[in-house]
Amino acid sequence: MTIRGFVLIAVAAGVACRLPAQSASDGPYHVLRTVKVGGEGGFDYVYADSDGRRLYVPRMGPSKRISVFNLDTLQPVGEIPDVGAHGAAVDPKSHHGFATSKPVVMWDSTTLKVIKTIDVQGNPDGLLFDPFNERVYILSHAAPNATVIDAKDGSVVGTIDLGGAPEQAATDGAGHLYIDIEDKGQVAVVDAKSLQVTAHYDLGDNKGPAGLAFDAKNGILFVDCRNPAVSVIMSAKDGKILTTLPIGTGVDGAGFMPATMEAFSSQGDGTLTVIKENSPSSFSVEQNLKTMPSAKTMTIDSKTNHIFLIAAEFGPTTPSETPGGRPRRGPMVPGSFSILEVGK
Repeated sequence: MTIRGFVLIAVAAGVACRLPAQSASDGPYHVLRTVKVGGEGGFDYVYADSDGRRLYVPRMGPSKRISVFNLDTLQPVGEIPDVGAHGAAVDPKSHHGFATSKPVVMWDSTTLKVIKTIDVQGNPDGLLFDPFNERVYILSHAAPNATVIDAKDGSVVGTIDLGGAPEQAATDGAGHLYIDIEDKGQVAVVDAKSLQVTAHYDLGDNKGPAGLAFDAKNGILFVDCRNPAVSVIMSAKDGKILTTLPIGTGVDGAGFMPATMEAFSSQGDGTLTVIKENSPSSFSVEQNLKTMPSAKTMTIDSKTNHIFLIAAEFGPTTPSETPGGRPRRGPMVPGSFSILEVGK
């Protein structure tokens, strides 16, 4: 760890504070705490290592790093410096972590020491660890759409052409992967043994799938789309659409909680939508919880059944220099970067 990195962690620990839980709509979930950890840099995905009890938050920009927090206290425990990544994932068996940087960085999740870097093509963005055969899938909007890495030794096993730009992936733990393809309005089905795409499930008029939750027991996919803002609920067996339900706008993350049979989607408009699976053929929107604007990605701690989101405050929007004059988000308010914990 660099001296500068140590200072940043110490400062973050000093200013970390609990804010009052924000008001919620009717429903069982609440924002249990909001902890301001501050720090500069952009952000994308957040990842909970439930076994190792750590929360990984990649930060991008000049101060690029992966900030690591205690999953129970949300206090800083260390960082992996000089890594600019969108996402992170950990293999609990080998204790190897991976980040979607370029090159991909592999580290020891116990010590946070970098083990090696792995050259990959494309533009690493999201990722998935699949316990079926201990492999990590590095997702990229540019070809190759997926690079497959052996989590045990960090070797590249192969690549997969998914037929479009992947956003989020899920596994049944038995050799099948499901990956939403944002620019095609589809879900790609992948055989984890052969690394071949075996099917594409079409989402009809629903475009921009950016979140994917999966009930592996009953084979139900919750494909969360941006246009329109709906969750397309379909059979993982054949892609049959069972129903669609409304969600918030600007979805960018999703997850399923088997213990409660609930699917969650996090939106940039500052809402967390909860869909209850009453049965494999009956679904309803249980709650739209107010979280914090920009809290568009999420992760689930499978041991506590709590959801974690990351967000920051931003200044006023400014006229865009791009054609069309669309507003551009203002600068991040210094020290406002926060971790939100949601639970019952």
